[in-house]
Amino acid sequence: MSNFFGSKLNSVLLIILILLMVVALKVMLNDKAKYLPFLDQSQNTQILGNKDDLVSFSILPGSRVHGVTSYQGVVKGAYFFEANIGIAITDTNKKVILQDHANATTDWMTSGPVSFGGSIDVSGLPKGDAYLVIQADNPSDMRENDKFIFIPIVIE
Repeated sequence: MSNFFGSKLNSVLLIILILLMVVALKVMLNDKAKYLPFLDQSQNTQILGNKDDLVSFSILPGSRVHGVTSYQGVVKGAYFFEANIGIAITDTNKKVILQDHANATTDWMTSGPVSFGGSIDVSGLPKGDAYLVIQADNPSDMRENDKFIFIPIVIE
């Protein structure tokens, strides 16, 4: 072992290796979202609203989305009217910045779980934290029938 540190070549190689590791760590810390996503605590990953109505959704809380993004989900509790369900993107203050809809892919005339799917184009929307909102299609405009599920996302 003493021969390893006694050699000038080995000492130089060790110093170069340490310098490369420091540079790599600095690069990784400068772009944590890309290299160390588990350290990025800026995005809330808690689903809000009527979250118990959400059975499944293909876009997970905290997901990074860009361009045209496809999704599939299952909700329960009468969110559909004429096989439509509301889909929106809001900013972190829950102000709607994009309104859309999705279509049921199973029988929608039930209060049980109903599958749906679609895609949404987030191109041109402000980058950063946002919510993808699943909302009941409520043609009656009776506020007591409103239902919203807020899934936090990051628009890239």
